[in-house]
Amino acid sequence: MNQIPLWFERKFDFSFPAELHPNLCARLRGTPARLKDLVHGYSAEILREKPRQKWSAQEHVGHLLDLEPLWTARVGDYEAGSSVLTTADLTNRKTDEANHNARPTEQILAGFRTARAELVRRAEAADPALFARAIPHPRLKKPMRLVDHLYFVAEHDDHHLAVIWQLLHDATAKSS
Repeated sequence: MNQIPLWFERKFDFSFPAELHPNLCARLRGTPARLKDLVHGYSAEILREKPRQKWSAQEHVGHLLDLEPLWTARVGDYEAGSSVLTTADLTNRKTDEANHNARPTEQILAGFRTARAELVRRAEAADPALFARAIPHPRLKKPMRLVDHLYFVAEHDDHHLAVIWQLLHDATAKSS
């Protein structure tokens, strides 16, 4: 099986046209359904299993929810004409302290669906003049347009969906 690349080692090419804004909004709008479908049918025990003391599949689901305020704040940065995008907590303290494994999976999924709907609503309502406005990303140290930000979020979603799939695949293979 292929190794999932480490998120912080990813390089991003933002050379696509700003006209991809609707495509990116559609991709982001679909993540809650893909996530729900991915975890559907797995027991709480499998979803909460922590291999090698790393996050469980459910904690990865919670992490996606935990980052929604950051993504929405960054849309606000474009609207406000900020000089730099809101900084992320690169230690992921919020996810580590949230105890997502103690919560019902459906509650996390519902919270994610609600938060993501707000992000997409804001992104879709943005003035088209903002789509190409560039603001420096604090970690990547490169300018990022609003469409680049949406792409970055979609790629982050897909990264965690792949990790969740891998965790669930490994857990079910081990129990077979």
